[in-house]
Amino acid sequence: MSNTKTRFSVGVMTRIAILTAIASILFLIEIPVVAFYKLDLSNIPVLLGTFSMGAVPGLIILFLKSAIGLLHSSSAGVGELADFIMGAALILPAALIYHRNKTRKSAIIGMLIGTLCTAIAGVLVNKFIMLPFYMGAFHMDMQGILDFARVTGVDTEWKLLLLITGPFNLLKGTVLCIVTGLIYKPLSPILHEKIR
Repeated sequence: MSNTKTRFSVGVMTRIAILTAIASILFLIEIPVVAFYKLDLSNIPVLLGTFSMGAVPGLIILFLKSAIGLLHSSSAGVGELADFIMGAALILPAALIYHRNKTRKSAIIGMLIGTLCTAIAGVLVNKFIMLPFYMGAFHMDMQGILDFARVTGVDTEWKLLLLITGPFNLLKGTVLCIVTGLIYKPLSPILHEKIR
């Protein structure tokens, strides 16, 4: 009995390490989308780990990825904190819904709800963490941030949050969930394989 538990623990830790390494590499690759927002695919391995092993391993992968991101942070760790909060908002609903009923339908519903949660979290995190940090770090007022964003018609903080930040995070969550949905089943044998 103890041998089985040990093997399972080693297997889970090995998968966490591999998925964390992949997520950390993907975290370095950013695709500019709109204003100063960039799309990265680093939460795909986090979602894969969450669906295959559960919410706690998923959160561990997310935390380790964000912690490793501190090594190349350009925001004194504030961006990595924001990434962790928004990532948790995505994976926790997905995990809770999927692990109650492990079907494709519940995975899709979980990811949809997680995407909505991450969009809401993105607005709140930007309002209370990211924008105040950048205004302080670069000695800008809100007008300076808006000028830097260079988006036509966005002339107030709430317009930036509701017309750019929210939709961007909806797009990001949707892309992450579509890719995860497409690759999870083909990778499922590897993700669930017991490592001896």
